[in-house]
Amino acid sequence: MKKSFIIITLFIVMTRISFAQCCAGGAGSPIAGGTAQGVLQAGQLELNTNFQVTNSNRFFTGDRRDTLTYFDRFESAYQYFRVAYGLSENFTMSIESGNYFYKRETGLNNDQSRTYKSQGISDLIIFPRYNILNLITPQCRNEITVGLGFKIPLGSYNDSTGRVEPFSGTTYFVTNPQAVQLTTGAQDIIFYSFFLWSYPARNMRFFANALYIKKGWNPLGEKAGDFAGIGLFAGKTFFSSLDLTLQVRGEWMGKMELNKNILLFAYPNYDPEATGYKKVFVAPQISYSKGNFTIYSLIDIPVYQYVTKTQVGTMFQATAGISYRFFASNQETKNIKKGTYYCPMHPTVVSTAKGTCPDCGMALEKK
Repeated sequence: MKKSFIIITLFIVMTRISFAQCCAGGAGSPIAGGTAQGVLQAGQLELNTNFQVTNSNRFFTGDRRDTLTYFDRFESAYQYFRVAYGLSENFTMSIESGNYFYKRETGLNNDQSRTYKSQGISDLIIFPRYNILNLITPQCRNEITVGLGFKIPLGSYNDSTGRVEPFSGTTYFVTNPQAVQLTTGAQDIIFYSFFLWSYPARNMRFFANALYIKKGWNPLGEKAGDFAGIGLFAGKTFFSSLDLTLQVRGEWMGKMELNKNILLFAYPNYDPEATGYKKVFVAPQISYSKGNFTIYSLIDIPVYQYVTKTQVGTMFQATAGISYRFFASNQETKNIKKGTYYCPMHPTVVSTAKGTCPDCGMALEKK
């Protein structure tokens, strides 16, 4: 009996050690796509979805590529949804969420006993935005928007994988690494700002956004590191409907914190010290608009990354999506005179001649 107890105890301890991962992974920004968002027109409704694929087998220590690997590959496929409505000229309310088709960490040498995976819904994000400046002149347009959002976890954050003890046949459950959990399990606060400089005569736009996410504690006594991101964008419209945009984005995420009282009873299946990073991306984007529809795609190219301790780094991340904007009623166009050209997506943009919208690049339509 005593020998059996020692064997089982050693198995539990060795399971904790052997399946511990190098990094928690993920837990950065829950907003997928990286699109800078201003406000919609009053009465305007936007339906947006994008599909994001992530794949990496590169490990880093500090800012250097490392030959040391803890698993073969991390990969995910994520569908993101956004429904936004312009409650007024200056205020837009957005409801956003996402679903993982899969989120997988493949064990070293394709070891299935050390492979973790999950799928399902992730978070719900309530994201209101308010326009505090909208200055329009014949030469340019300047806009400043601020937002304060709230993230509510819907998916699982404590999924486990069963391991069978070879002597007794008893199944012991090991909590999956944070990298493959569908959510952090915490309620977060999102601070957001958006800046736009548009030059209609040249069909050019420059804009920027800043995002800070204050992470909360989950019931497991875990607190993912706070997240901050800054993006700079430059875009130009060609042929009235084709838009090319170049984005340079910097991201920072702090280290995870653990409740010390929780650690008296259990230790997580990852190294909390191997969390947190600093990264810089270049992201070219192409979009095409036809009527009220816009399709777009972008790819994130990491040009610099620094990670705490040893972690899997960013290798490949691509996003493709579609957006549809329309007005719930025709009130916005009633006051437009017949024979006047206007933008279907931005009815306040009117002209006496053909042209393109300075905000979205769409061809103006005749009333």
